[in-house]
Amino acid sequence: MNWQGWAEIALTLALAVGLGWPLGIYMSRVWNGDRTWLDPVLKPVEKVFYGACGIHPNKNQGWLGYAAALLAFNAVGFALVYAVLRLQGVLPLNPQGFGPLSEHLAFNTAVSFVTNTNWQSYGGETTVSTLSQMLVLTVQNFLSAATGAAVAAALARGFIANRGEGIGNFWADVTRTTLWVLLPLSILVAVVFVALGVPQTLSASVMATTLEGGEQKISLFATASQLAIKQLGINGGGIFNVNSAHPFEGPNPAANFIACVSINVLGWAAFFAFGRSALARKDVRALVAAAAIILSAGAAAIYWTETQPAPALVAAGVDASVNMEGKEVRFGAPSSAVWAAVTTGASNGSVNSMHASYMPLGGAVQMFFMQLGEILPGGIGTGLASMVVMAILAVFVAGLMVGRTPEFMGKKIEAREVKLAMLVVLVLPLSMLGFSAIAAALPEALKGLLNPGPHGLSEILYAYTSATANNGSAFAGLTANAPWWDTTLGFAMLLGRFPGIVAVLAIAGALAAKPKLAPTAGTLPTDSGQFVGLLIGVILILGGLQFFPALALGPIVEHFQLPAALAAAR
Repeated sequence: MNWQGWAEIALTLALAVGLGWPLGIYMSRVWNGDRTWLDPVLKPVEKVFYGACGIHPNKNQGWLGYAAALLAFNAVGFALVYAVLRLQGVLPLNPQGFGPLSEHLAFNTAVSFVTNTNWQSYGGETTVSTLSQMLVLTVQNFLSAATGAAVAAALARGFIANRGEGIGNFWADVTRTTLWVLLPLSILVAVVFVALGVPQTLSASVMATTLEGGEQKISLFATASQLAIKQLGINGGGIFNVNSAHPFEGPNPAANFIACVSINVLGWAAFFAFGRSALARKDVRALVAAAAIILSAGAAAIYWTETQPAPALVAAGVDASVNMEGKEVRFGAPSSAVWAAVTTGASNGSVNSMHASYMPLGGAVQMFFMQLGEILPGGIGTGLASMVVMAILAVFVAGLMVGRTPEFMGKKIEAREVKLAMLVVLVLPLSMLGFSAIAAALPEALKGLLNPGPHGLSEILYAYTSATANNGSAFAGLTANAPWWDTTLGFAMLLGRFPGIVAVLAIAGALAAKPKLAPTAGTLPTDSGQFVGLLIGVILILGGLQFFPALALGPIVEHFQLPAALAAAR
């Protein structure tokens, strides 16, 4: 470890939060329908969309109507992605000549991109055509991200309403977020990536001459545009099998750094947009502080573990002061550590190193971040919503301690909101641990593992954790393109995405119908350092109680096996 490494990690995290603040102000203006500098260009386009689809953007929807529109929109998206992937062999713009995906792989991939997970049980450059990449996968990167942002916008209206009846219009929210936020930012970042050497072409491949004089076929795609929205939309799925560890996605340190910052920036922006829209800037700053503290501590822990000697390399007599296994030598341990932290703290899932090659405790931190429920800062909007759920539980706990009815941001938190919040929290271990337990005992599932013992259990646990958290990263080694894995991981993604979203919208509807209360002497301040500490405590205690036993059987026991393995090797 050295000060340059710590400085790189601090700069990456600070820049993402710092850029998120002005972008959050802008995003709030978009949610609220305020005037922006892009209005002269985009207002006419917006009207064309509304007219073609018969949408009345000013029609206020109750939470049930909002949720129904959201679910219907995503169901149609799933059907379109599935159809294109199954038919890609006969569709145009397929210079690679790829055939259709199997039924179970098409199902898994369609669910994956619709849920903003981007779990990939395939190698992109050898499986999915140019048309499929651009027409359905990239499009879903925009629309799934906009869906999450719409949830945050609706939740903000629930807090600001005073005995209201609606939480906004889903169609307007998803359209405006796509046109005003995601599209212009993605164009800007894609142009920067092209300038830094990231390919952007419709050509299928190029032939290169190797050092030995032979020829090698190198796959090409419209990489820069896909890379921009996969990071900004907190999607994470890549064109290439090794994701952002591929030199086309990270041709130099500058491109790698910009991609890493892009992973989190709109997640933080959603926090600030929510605070401005709900007139609760101070309260949201406390949520940002809690998330940033946990994320920074986790990034530091991963960096520390990866700068410890790797026992296997020590036993082999190799210089192992830093664990560089599975990492890009051009970027080093700090860049790999901070990327691993921000991609698992968010629901991004892109990787610039192989997570299975991390020291066991480094892998445990990554899993724990996802198991907390994508709150650091999570997806665009959905991460903020999950953090608000944690805040509701924190004020409920505080209310039990002092015997008062809890309040948060001017709204009473009563039994209905707490029950819905617990639904959001409990669906995660139900899916992550439930599917993992079944897979660990099922011979058909165990065929997909590369490693036995604790690391094999970590492969299983990481897969279902990543799918349920809508993250999409994986421990390398698991062969997931099989009917069992594709199907169950698909259902895990659905469980991790939509029950929580519907519960949050129900909370928004319940809060909107309540009166807005002024703070009293008995109101717990939710913008203080004390509340930040309480919130962090609730998050860590809930996460620890639910997931520590499983982590203890996987990465933690593997950590304690390292000294014995080193001694045996010597």
